[in-house]
Amino acid sequence: MKKPDPARPYVRAFYARNRGRFALTLALEALDQAGMLYLAWLLGAVMDTIAAGKMEPLAQCAWRAAVFVPTMVVLELGWHRARAAFLRRALTQYKLLAFQKIAGKSVSAFTAENTGRYLSVLTSDVNTVEEKYLCQQFELIIQPLAFLATLGMLLWYSPLLTGVTAALCLLPFGAAAVLGPGLARREKTVSDQGEGFVGRLRDLLAGFAVIKSFKAEPETSAVFDRENGALERARADRRWWAGLLSTASGYAGCVMQFGVFFLSAWLALRGRAAAGTVIVFTQLSNNLLRSVQTVPQYWADRKAARGLIEKLAAVTAENAARTGETIEPVLRDAIELRHVSFAYEPGKPVLRDVSLRLEAGKKYALVGPSGSGKSTLLDLLMGAHGDYTGSLTVDGRQLRDVDPASLYDLESLIGQSVFLFDDTVRKNITMFRDFPDDAVDDAVERAGLTALLAQRGEDYRCGENGCGLSGGERQRVSIARALLRGTSVLLLDEATAALDNRTAYAVTEAILNLKGLTRLVVTHRLDPALLERYDEIFVLKNGAIQERGTFRDLMAQKGYFYSLYTVAA
Repeated sequence: MKKPDPARPYVRAFYARNRGRFALTLALEALDQAGMLYLAWLLGAVMDTIAAGKMEPLAQCAWRAAVFVPTMVVLELGWHRARAAFLRRALTQYKLLAFQKIAGKSVSAFTAENTGRYLSVLTSDVNTVEEKYLCQQFELIIQPLAFLATLGMLLWYSPLLTGVTAALCLLPFGAAAVLGPGLARREKTVSDQGEGFVGRLRDLLAGFAVIKSFKAEPETSAVFDRENGALERARADRRWWAGLLSTASGYAGCVMQFGVFFLSAWLALRGRAAAGTVIVFTQLSNNLLRSVQTVPQYWADRKAARGLIEKLAAVTAENAARTGETIEPVLRDAIELRHVSFAYEPGKPVLRDVSLRLEAGKKYALVGPSGSGKSTLLDLLMGAHGDYTGSLTVDGRQLRDVDPASLYDLESLIGQSVFLFDDTVRKNITMFRDFPDDAVDDAVERAGLTALLAQRGEDYRCGENGCGLSGGERQRVSIARALLRGTSVLLLDEATAALDNRTAYAVTEAILNLKGLTRLVVTHRLDPALLERYDEIFVLKNGAIQERGTFRDLMAQKGYFYSLYTVAA
């Protein structure tokens, strides 16, 4: 059984709701080729008229030329307009499908991949696909038809000259056929090197502050130079091979044209062909030459571009999000961990035999020193890692079997690091969705953003990754996001770490005052007034639950939590 073609959905995206534009572009291209045949005939007729020395036929040819030129201008402009409309929709839908596939991946899958690959396949590779797959496809359809039509017209003039012309066509065709596959291989190499270059450049720019603080400019420049040099060497090799192909095909075509011209001229001098036939064959040999040169080269280019489409399909299909059971967006009973252990590397566990129960509607705190596994535990609850041991259930359903999209409808995570889009404050809060104004205002108020919006307005642009806001303001935006979304379970990973004590207290209190939500708060702020409000506190040490209980219970035990609290105080 034939395996499904992974690139097919992307190829279909080019033509979805776009076939009319494709057909119109193709029809106008065909009319343009027909015009070239008519031009050859017209030039031959002019030459025959001159040889005959008659004025009236020459005037008729002039009128035909006067109509021909503006007609071809209109056709040419129409073709450009139709092709531009086709390409716009084709590339828009192609890139949108790719982004949707990427966005459908799980968080763990995406963070484990090199995003430089996505930048490469959606930028430089798309340019190649546009030029060598979409633009050239019209020529690949029209040129064989034009070749046959031209041969038919040549046969009508002279079967002998047509046979010689067809034989000479093999020269440029053979050059393109031999050198074309090498160009396809080099195109793939350039794409791969471009992927590595974009990834390295992204890393260097993201780490600019670190580079400056460690005065590592010479070393990082050397790293950049290596990646840049490898890319440009691959491009130079591709240019050389493309030039070799162009030169071989071009001069083989030149031999063909000279052969056709001198043979037709010899026949005319012998009285076996009219003078106009020389012009017609010379003109039409250019049409044949274009076909035999472009079709093999364009076919090789198309195969290379098709490889880039297949590469995009492979990249977006890699680590695709798993599907699973859909769960309700409301926690009815509890989230429960039983003897859960997890390690990023074999033999180095981060969580060890963790068992805990988060009952619906209750408030929980998770405390412990840095490196004790608090953030990793939250990642597991968000379904970021499925290779843990033990049991992790949501209302009795194993988390491994739950559809990640369904899980995200149940849970929201406010992390330590906040990402903001280079857009307005409101759009960063709403994540580009529509919410009632009163709901947005309520989330803004509870997150402590009222003063910021009063000062700068909700249309204030945050800048790249929120560079226009302070760390505390960025964190408030992330809190407002989660509050506005209103999921049943709210996980907070040091969400108030960047806030001053007064604001952090107010935000945490607002979160604890929420009704009907299940909350698990990772915190290093051991404020007794807040800690007393949690139904249970879990204390992590070296990846294991060291203690658990209410604030008063833990203080009374005077164990590990008591020592943490005493040091913090």
